[in-house]
Amino acid sequence: MPTATFADSNSSTMNESLAHLHFAGGYLPSDSKDWRTLVPALLVVVCLVGFVGNLCVIGILLHGTRKGKPSMIHSLILNVSLTDLSLLLFSAPIRATAYSRGAWDLGWFVCKSSDWFVHTCMAAKSLTIVAVAKVCFMYASDPAKPVSIHDCTAWLVLGGIWALASLLPLPEWFFSTTRHHAGVEMCLMDVPVVAKEFMSMFGKLYPLLVFCLPLLLAGFYLWRAYGQCKKQGTKTQHLRNQRRSKQLTVMLLSMAMTSAALGLPEWIAWLWMWHLKAGGPAPPQGFIALSQVLMFSASSANALIFLVMSEEFKAGVKGVWKWMIIKRHPTASESLETPAGNSVVLPDNVPSPGSPTSIPEREETGSPSSGKEKADKAEIPILPILPDVEQFWHERDTVPCVQDNDPTPWEREDQETGDCAK
Repeated sequence: MPTATFADSNSSTMNESLAHLHFAGGYLPSDSKDWRTLVPALLVVVCLVGFVGNLCVIGILLHGTRKGKPSMIHSLILNVSLTDLSLLLFSAPIRATAYSRGAWDLGWFVCKSSDWFVHTCMAAKSLTIVAVAKVCFMYASDPAKPVSIHDCTAWLVLGGIWALASLLPLPEWFFSTTRHHAGVEMCLMDVPVVAKEFMSMFGKLYPLLVFCLPLLLAGFYLWRAYGQCKKQGTKTQHLRNQRRSKQLTVMLLSMAMTSAALGLPEWIAWLWMWHLKAGGPAPPQGFIALSQVLMFSASSANALIFLVMSEEFKAGVKGVWKWMIIKRHPTASESLETPAGNSVVLPDNVPSPGSPTSIPEREETGSPSSGKEKADKAEIPILPILPDVEQFWHERDTVPCVQDNDPTPWEREDQETGDCAK
């Protein structure tokens, strides 16, 4: 018991001594083994789910571009998925490693670039959501008229988004560095006295520019797009395009709301740390850790929203799944051989020997069962037809059926009876 009391007092003393420090790079020293195990485990699960989901979205979008010209909406959704995948591949593993260790041993460059890269991706995703919401509103205003944008314009938009997103968090790159504190290597935000006022203003403006304003604009455009979908009703002649625009609007609105809900705790922790006063209460370590887990969870949730709510993505997943099954298992005609005893079964409408008709004419009809009947004919050998049977069916086909088409059969019967009497 005295040992436990000494450990608790030592832990509280350490936490009090580190309370005034502003950690960077996702580094958060903790004496709790539960947090150092739970947070990396949650990040691993989030990474696995998001990695598979975003790969599916990216694969479906790239497969669709091979069939036709990619639209602006698809290009922007692809940018969101690539951003989420980058966060899960490069940032989440670093955060998991930083939480699992008591000291920072990932190097100076990772410490300096970790927060910058995370906030660059988050800013790029927020700006992309605004752009795709604007294009969705343009599409919902007139579903019959596609939003045609040149490839050069699309590349300029994406390039401008990433350029602005990489410039906004540059102060984090400048002031993040490694420092020895209490004999331990740490990744800290070391702001000189000259830049205190600038960084205080940066701490207030940055969440406003990359979180609040983009999501407000995206919500405004998507809400107006949803109103356009409801206003049109069934008056438009292009009901299919209208239905697609409504599904797209609901999907993007769900994505924006999910990103806002899962990213809000991270920005609350950001503002708390940047405006922490001397002697004031520091944010709990558990809140900071879970807020970062929720931030990375948004990258997995976006992919699941795309795959579940979009009909195009559902069809793409089914197409990829069927392609995998067909490629893995050969067709039945290649793997099964027809026994000799089954050769007595004759297909319908067997052509006479030497007749040029049959399979080509059946394929031209375009019936859905033509492929199946063709496979059946390829598998079952056709027996030769006897000449008498062939002549009988030939006469039945060539002689016109007058009796069936005669509108007054009773007059013809009376005439035949008189002829017989004569």
